[in-house]
This record gives sequence, C-alpha cells and structure tokens, in this order.
Amino acid sequence: MSQGPRSGLAAVSSALLAMSRHLEVRDVLKTIVASARELLDAEYAALGVPDDHGGFAQFVVDGVSDAQWKAIGPLPRQHGILAAMLHDARPERLADVRKDPRFEGWPAAHPDLADFLGVPIRDGDEVLGALFLANKLRSAGGHAHAPCPKPDGSCGFTREDEDLLGLLAQHAAIALTNARLYERSRELTIAEERSRLAHELHDAVSQKLFSLRLTAQAAAALVDRDPARAKGELHQVAALAAEAVDELRAAVVELRPAALDEDGLIATLRTQTQVLDRAHNARVTFTGKGFRALPAAQEEALLRVAQEALHNALRHSGAAHVDVVVQRRGCGAVLRVTDDGSGFDPKAVRRAGRHLGLVSMRDRAGGVGGSLTVESALGKGTTIEMEVPGG
Repeated sequence: MSQGPRSGLAAVSSALLAMSRHLEVRDVLKTIVASARELLDAEYAALGVPDDHGGFAQFVVDGVSDAQWKAIGPLPRQHGILAAMLHDARPERLADVRKDPRFEGWPAAHPDLADFLGVPIRDGDEVLGALFLANKLRSAGGHAHAPCPKPDGSCGFTREDEDLLGLLAQHAAIALTNARLYERSRELTIAEERSRLAHELHDAVSQKLFSLRLTAQAAAALVDRDPARAKGELHQVAALAAEAVDELRAAVVELRPAALDEDGLIATLRTQTQVLDRAHNARVTFTGKGFRALPAAQEEALLRVAQEALHNALRHSGAAHVDVVVQRRGCGAVLRVTDDGSGFDPKAVRRAGRHLGLVSMRDRAGGVGGSLTVESALGKGTTIEMEVPGG
C-alpha cells in the first residue's frame, strides 16, 4: 500500500472510523479530505460536490490556510481535470497536472500543484463528488517538496495509492449518503415541529379570541342596564386580549428559524432571550462563557432544550427571573436554565414529564450523546441542565 507514514490497515481503519463518526454533511466532507491527505502523504487535498449549474455546491480543502483560501477567491467551476473526473467518472493520476492538455490554469494565489491523483466519489451511477490529492511528499522529514514530477517523469502517486484512494472514496460515498439522509430526516423533523406549533397556535389563539368575542358581546349587552358588570366584562376582555398577544409572541419566537448556521449557538440564544425578555414580564438574562463551536447536531439539541425550558419557565412557573447560561466544559459544553418560579416535585416524574416536556428534552440530550438533569422543589424554582460531549 502507500509508502506514506500512515500506511497500513490501522491507518485505513482510523480514516474510515473518522468518516462514520460524523452526521453533518460538511463535517463528513472535511473528515474525508483530511483523512485522504494524511493517509496518502500529500501536501494538498480537496473534495468538490457539484451543483447543477456548472459549479460546486461545496468545496472543501485541506493543506491551505484560511488566508490562502480567501485570497484564491470564488469556488472553482467544473472545468479541466475536475470536470473530467465528474463527467467520465474515472480516476486520474498525473505526473504533472500543469502539462495535461485539459489543464486550464488557476488563480494567482492558488498553490502550485504538480503530481495529481483524483478519484470520483460514486453512489451507483451517480457521481457525488470528486476527491483529489496533489504534491506527494517525498523528501526526508515529511516536508513538502517543490512541485515537480519525479526524475523519470512518472507520478509521485503510485497505483497502490490510487487503489487506496479509490477504497476511501467508496466508503466516503456511504458516509456522504448517510449524512445527506440524516440532514433530510432532520429537516422533516423540524417541519413536523413547525406544523405542531402552528396547530398549537391556531388552537390556543382561536380559543382566546372566541372567549374574547363572547365576553365583548356580554359587555355590550350590559352597558345600558348594568354598567358596573359591563365594566368588569371589559376588564376581562383586556385580560383575554393580553393572553392572546402572549400566545402569539411565544409562537413567533418558536416558529422563527434558528440562525445556527449563520450566527452560531451563542448569538442565536442571545437574540432569542432578548426577544423573550421584551415579550414577558419576567426578566430573562443570558450568559455565554468560554464556548467553542460544537457539532451542528449538538448545537441544535442545546438550542431546542433551551427553548423548551424557557417556554416552561415563562408560561408555567410564574418566575420573575429566568437565567440562561452556556459554558464550556472539557471538550463539550453545558447549558443551564434556572428560574425562581413555583417549581414542582421531582418525584412526580410522570406528571411533570408530561407537563414540562422533560421526556422530549431527555430524548434530545440522549440523541446527541448528552445528558439532562433536573433540580426543582415546590416554591424554590427549577434548574434544567444539559451537557454534551463535543466532537
């Protein structure tokens, strides 16, 4: 197999396990590229997932710094060797990519590539992407050589390297397909949640508005013959209207798409707590301490549990203050939502679980390898704590 420092069955097994450990498409792509580059001892590695418009929906590189990547500019188009791999679905192993007749150049800031090894990532007849390596590291000490072909004009990458990268690409296709299925499943779950919330909004607000209408009619009928009772009914109208507004505000916050991809967990939670602080009488505060980015599935689970815990505290506990804290713990993080409300008896697990959504929160925590603990007592508030392991 490859003559690189990570050759052998153990290295291959390590790479395959790393690929299967991730569920998010972007994480899977990064792991595939990093594993291929390390396993086959290359200076650069990249993976492109094509779109339907002649470009790439995603393009992941390894061996290029963020500053270099930014200087290179926009994502490449499907042309040259990349297009050949995508359209012909066959491996490409070249002694010097710059001398191939299909070579069409690259941007000024692009690193110089010489020997080249690329394979398509296929799922049956569908080409999911193109995985390629460049500049085989041949010098002593594992340092990058100057990009040039071997003295005999042959490619630095061997046929054994090609076979190994092909094996990696087969498993990459499985990992990538599974990640796509997971993301689609998550999208369906989010759609189901939004549908459920929409139904709850409809039911709750409809009931409030129906009661408001009846009370207003009663007040109108009493205005002439019993002004005092009419006044009481009008106070009830005002109270019902306020409750309907609260229902709408809470639902809007929950229905708003979480900006996790764009803003991250900390910014998203800070924004949502600020909205809730304005919408409710209770004081809602948020603190983020030493947090670092987590796998997307864990961040989403933390967000959903925080939303559920906030909903419980603001709607059911009568709390004057709700505090949300997210902080780093080891490689992972911990979320803590504390209120000074009425609390409940933790021994009444079944009743409290139904009423406060504890079962759902525990399922979310467990689903990403985390844990959930609940501390509460009658008249002494409640603390919901969720910990996730990181990645």
